[in-house]
Amino acid sequence: MHDTTALLVELGAVILGLGLVGRFAGRIGLSPIPLYLLAGLAFGHGGLIPLEASEEFTMVGAEIGVILLLLLLGLEYSASELVTSLKTQYPSGAVDFVLNATPGAVAALVLGWGPVGAVALAGVTWISSSGVIAKVMTDLGRLGNRETPVILGVLVMEDLAMAVYLPLLTAMLAGVSLAGGSLALVIALGAVGLVLYLALRHGRLISRAVSSDNPEMLLLVVLGLTVLVAGVAQQLQVSAAVGAFLVGIALSGEVAEGARKLLTPLRDLFAAVFFVFFGLSTNPADIPPVLLPAALLAIITTFTKIATGYYAARRAGVGSRGRWRAGGTLVARGEFSIVIAGLAVATEPRIGPIATAYVLILVIVGPLTARWTQPIAAKIEARRGGGDGAGAGKSSGTAMSCAEAEPVAKSAPERRLGTHDDLTPEPAGEKHE
Repeated sequence: MHDTTALLVELGAVILGLGLVGRFAGRIGLSPIPLYLLAGLAFGHGGLIPLEASEEFTMVGAEIGVILLLLLLGLEYSASELVTSLKTQYPSGAVDFVLNATPGAVAALVLGWGPVGAVALAGVTWISSSGVIAKVMTDLGRLGNRETPVILGVLVMEDLAMAVYLPLLTAMLAGVSLAGGSLALVIALGAVGLVLYLALRHGRLISRAVSSDNPEMLLLVVLGLTVLVAGVAQQLQVSAAVGAFLVGIALSGEVAEGARKLLTPLRDLFAAVFFVFFGLSTNPADIPPVLLPAALLAIITTFTKIATGYYAARRAGVGSRGRWRAGGTLVARGEFSIVIAGLAVATEPRIGPIATAYVLILVIVGPLTARWTQPIAAKIEARRGGGDGAGAGKSSGTAMSCAEAEPVAKSAPERRLGTHDDLTPEPAGEKHE
């Protein structure tokens, strides 16, 4: 079969299969990410039917998927919202980092992966999945809960931390010296600061320069600018993903809203390709030997994420039930864990199988902990004689006290939902300047 013909046949089959898998995942109320990873494992090297003709195209598509994931994430925020989150949520962000990055780093060192592997696996266990969490909160009807802004604040801090972490990890993976790594970090911090300053002071001018009433022109300009900036960032060893994220932050108002609507279908397509490609690059035979350490990591970091959410919600004055709901909701891992592992797999191939197994476990466990952490905690408190827990033990996973059910403002929280790997996102509101 001609190379082009084989490419078209394989690519068409992959995209059609992803569509069917995504519909099935929606029917059973599951994130499509684990099914995409399993599909990649089935058709990769060592799988049932290896894909060869479309491998190179899939690799490029995966790179575009990461860029679009981060661009759409940046479009969800304005610079002022990011600054506000930094001021109010940094203690919770610090606790989140210590509790959830440490198990990954320790595990990598125990496995003999060295400092670079430790930094990479720490990132895998640290970052929650915004897409899965957004879908879960929507499905459980918790958008108006008192703990929702707390959950979103933790996610924002993690996203901001990626602007520092990814350049540092990229420099370490490239084997540059301490001075070179420090330079990459300084460049990344300078770029973030410059973009925030320009967005705060001159956001209207930037958006006006990019704006167009013609959807085709707007799509071409925004996509071209993003890919260009991502390429320059990659050349500077800052990370293409961070470059795309900064472009998203710099755009606001009607431009951000229009770009979001135009780019969301592209994001969904190439993000799915990215998860499949990660599965393709992982040999299924490598996963069984790492299931035990992956499961242990999943158990430990499930409890550390619950503790993170509980602390953050308590700090914000949320009641006991809301604290447990916040903790359970933050458990899921997904897109960023795979992105980090994808960057590191060339230098430390052993991280691929364990990251795949780890994400598969927690992307399934996450929705369950979101639903059942609070009822289980309430029953335990009731057995210990807690008055509040006794009443809560009779309630469902979405039950709440009147105080905790008080609706919150619907601007930033609802706009924050529907990003990342939620490949059938909820409608997003306008991004305020």
